[in-house]
Amino acid sequence: MRVKRYAPFLLCMALLAAIPDLNQLNRMIARFAPAELKVDTSGLASGDRQALRKVTEAARVIDQIFLLQRWSGNAALRAQLVKDTSALGKARLHYFDLNKGPWSDLDAHAAFLPDVLAKKLPGANFYPEDMTKDEFDAWVKGLPAAQQEQARGFFTVIRRRADKKLTMVPYSKAYAQDLERAAKLLEEAAALTPNTTLKEFLKLRAQAFRTDDYYASDVAWMKLDAPLDVTIGPYETYNDEVFGYKAAFEAYITLRDDQETAKMKNFADHIQEIENNLPLDTKYKNPKLGALAPIRVVNEVLATGDGAHGIRTAAFNLPNDERIVRAMGSKRVMLKNVQEAKFSRILQPIAARVLSAEDRKQLSFDAFFTHILAHEMTHGIGPRNGVRQSLKELHSAIEEAKADATGLFMLQYLFDQKLLPAAERQLYTTFLASSFRTLRFGVHEAHGRGMALQFNYLLDKGAFLARADGTFAVDLAKVKGAVRGLVGDLLTVEATGDYARAKKMLDELGAIRPPLARVLDKLKDLPTDIEPVRAL
Repeated sequence: MRVKRYAPFLLCMALLAAIPDLNQLNRMIARFAPAELKVDTSGLASGDRQALRKVTEAARVIDQIFLLQRWSGNAALRAQLVKDTSALGKARLHYFDLNKGPWSDLDAHAAFLPDVLAKKLPGANFYPEDMTKDEFDAWVKGLPAAQQEQARGFFTVIRRRADKKLTMVPYSKAYAQDLERAAKLLEEAAALTPNTTLKEFLKLRAQAFRTDDYYASDVAWMKLDAPLDVTIGPYETYNDEVFGYKAAFEAYITLRDDQETAKMKNFADHIQEIENNLPLDTKYKNPKLGALAPIRVVNEVLATGDGAHGIRTAAFNLPNDERIVRAMGSKRVMLKNVQEAKFSRILQPIAARVLSAEDRKQLSFDAFFTHILAHEMTHGIGPRNGVRQSLKELHSAIEEAKADATGLFMLQYLFDQKLLPAAERQLYTTFLASSFRTLRFGVHEAHGRGMALQFNYLLDKGAFLARADGTFAVDLAKVKGAVRGLVGDLLTVEATGDYARAKKMLDELGAIRPPLARVLDKLKDLPTDIEPVRAL
């Protein structure tokens, strides 16, 4: 899971009613504010600097795999765009690269290029374009048990045979040539780095690319303790909007911030205590969370694949393999330089319009950063009972809402127990302002829909207040209880795998209501997110 990501809701259909011309396309590009991501590589050992070049090259191969996963026609289309050196052609290529395809993430995945499907396929390139859910379910039921698990698993694509019947192809075969290139680069990097944990992870991940067995390399990634911190492979399932089963390839090449990482130990030391005190029936709680559950604060050198399109990832919580989560917890990685860029380039301008002058004094990067950390940590607590399969396409939105709200609950608990300096007003005011940042992603996207659910719930409970002048405020007397109630509802939905209740919550609360739409419309001239600018 990750904090990432799409659109100013009111722009979607109006903006892309027709293929945009150069001026329209430039306005769309301007929604991404260029932001330099500063990284200091001077402290790396010589071997790690050489390894950095190799893993960066491997990350660019991952980009090519993701283009194919996103849409079968992406590679050919991009090659065609590169040849067009006109101003319009350059703008189209620029926006194509921002979206990893011809559909605009910020506009409900609508096409911005001619001669392509009007909208991104819900199943991306993981399933046949003409496949229905019923056809898939019927086919899977006819398979042996082990093959059923593979068909619904992270690492297979579904294709049609010559007789039109469905079949599955493992990633190691579907992307064999690119995965072999990436594997060799990782092995070369492993030979260069002096760090034994990085060496082990890179060798095992190279092997996993060839076998589709990612368990050992995920365990090695959990144990990774190196200045050069590498995350590379198939992880998140957001692109599979049919079932949420299939993992997309991504890479994050980062450098660890040791000083900031050391500050995070206090959170990890109390994660079991947070689990024990969740507003959830005891039978659903995990009495023994994994002991490792590391937290890393890093600065991003390069992100590619699913980690580098549309709204940029600010943090992530991996792996998604529930066997590892149950045994070891999950590792939280905080991209500090990305978060700093989002706070200064996006959140502060939004806050200037949605908060009063007095409330803007409570806006805090520490609160923003700490809540993102809490969000990622709370992805790894609560029910672990195959909820992804139970909630299907609703899971991502419910899980993102759960992590946001439970992150607030966690920080409030630490305040109440004197384990953190009390900063309630800063926390909730910064969260309120940041909610508008996420709501601008649009309710067609998991983070945006999950935030709409939270925002409307808290507004209905009186925890958020809408003022006559168009600004919003937090009622501190009500917000703590409202958050606790929301956390209890979301965790219970996940614990019981109650699809009907999840759908009811999202149908009723996961929408942009007219008063909120009017406020979001007033923000439409502001950038929606950042476009990282870096030397590499």
